[in-house]
Amino acid sequence: MNPFFGRTYKTGPIFIAAVLSAVLPPFAAAQNLMQGLASGGSVKLLTSDAAVLETEEIKKDLPCSVTSVKPVLGFDLRFHTGYDIILPLKEIAGDGDLLTIVFKVTSDNARDNPSYFSQKYTVPNIEADARGDAYLQGGFDVGEGNYHISWMMRDRQERVCASSWDIAATLPAKDQNMKLPIAANTIDVSEREFFKDEPPVTRLSTSDALNVKILINFGPQKASAAAMQPIDTSALVSILRNISREPRIAKFSVVAFNMNDQRVVYRRENSDQIDFPELGKALSTLKLGMVDYKKLTEKRSETEFLTRLIQDELGHNTSDAVIFAGPKVMLDEAPAPDSFRELTASSFPVFYMNYNLAPQQNPWRDSIGTVVKRLRGYEYTISRPRDLWNAWSDIMGRIVKLKLVAATTASVQ
Repeated sequence: MNPFFGRTYKTGPIFIAAVLSAVLPPFAAAQNLMQGLASGGSVKLLTSDAAVLETEEIKKDLPCSVTSVKPVLGFDLRFHTGYDIILPLKEIAGDGDLLTIVFKVTSDNARDNPSYFSQKYTVPNIEADARGDAYLQGGFDVGEGNYHISWMMRDRQERVCASSWDIAATLPAKDQNMKLPIAANTIDVSEREFFKDEPPVTRLSTSDALNVKILINFGPQKASAAAMQPIDTSALVSILRNISREPRIAKFSVVAFNMNDQRVVYRRENSDQIDFPELGKALSTLKLGMVDYKKLTEKRSETEFLTRLIQDELGHNTSDAVIFAGPKVMLDEAPAPDSFRELTASSFPVFYMNYNLAPQQNPWRDSIGTVVKRLRGYEYTISRPRDLWNAWSDIMGRIVKLKLVAATTASVQ
C-alpha cells in the first residue's frame, strides 16, 4: 500500500518495486532528482536519452506499458503523483538486467526550467520461459499546477520504452483555504523517510504562547495487524507534523503508546520541538501482532492500561490543552466512568483526532472517544487530508479562545 495514495499495488510473480525505500526490495533503487538543477546548472544526460525525451516519440522497442497516476493530496498535504509500469517477464529474462528510467517534469509556468529524475532497477535472474508480468512504480511530488512529463525506460540492450503525458494538481474550491507545505508549480522528490527532522519554526515568545500535550496511539487501523501499513504511519506522523508547525505553540509534550504492547513507547516533556528521529527510533521497538501471554490471560489488562495512562497523563497535566490522536481503540470493556471523576473539573480542554479511514464501517465511539466525551472534550474523525486541516483549525481556535477566557476571568478576580 502506498503511504500517500492509499491504493494497493499489483505484485508480480518475480518482484515489485515502489517509491518508498521502506517497501523497496534489495534490487530496486529509489527515485532520484538529478543533480545540477537545484544549483542552477544543467543536467547532463546521455545524448540518446536527451533525444528521446526531446522528441517525445512513443517507443516500444522495450514493450512496456506505462500509466500515469493522477495527483492525489496526501495526509502530509503534498500532491503525490507518478506512474505504473507493466513489463512482460520474458522481455527481461536472463542472468540479470538493468532497467534505467529517466524522465523530466515541466511546470506550465516554468517551461524553461524542467526537473529531471532517474531511477534504476537491478533485475534478478529470470528463467527464459517465465510467464506473467513485472509491475514497477515510480513517483514524485508537486504543488498545485499543471505539468508535462516526458518519460523513458531502457534496458542493457538499449531497447527503449517511451511515453509522455500531462497532469493537473488542483484543490477543490471548498479546500482553497488549506495552506500546503509545497508551493504551487513546485516539483520535488517523494519523501521516503517518515521520521526525518522537521524544519525550524519561528514561534511566539510572548505570554500568549501555548503548551500542549499529545497522547498518540501509534498503531495500525486493524489492531491485530502484524505491521504498520505505510499509509497509517504517514497519517499519524502527518498529524504530529501539522501540530509541530503551529507557531503559536512554544512547548510540546509527546507521549506515544501502543495498545497492543500496552506500554508507553516514547515520552518527551516540555520540548521546544517534536524530535521525529528520536520518536521513530523508539517506535521501531514495537512488536505488532505479538501479545504477552500473561496479558492475554488478564481480560482487563488493556482497559487497566488505558485507564492508568489517562489518569497519570491528565491528572498531572500543566499544559494548555491535551490532544489524543490515533486509530480507534475498541475494548471489550471501556474504562469505568468513576475512574476519571477528578478530571471532569480540569481547566484545560481535551481533544481527540480519531484517525479512521473507513468511518462508515466502524461508526461507533471507541474507548478513548468515550473518555473524551466524559471530560466534555471534542472529537474529530480524520479520514482525509481535508479532515486533518479542518480539525486542527478548529482545535487551535478553541484553545486560543479558552485561554483568553481563562486569562480574562483571572484578571477580573
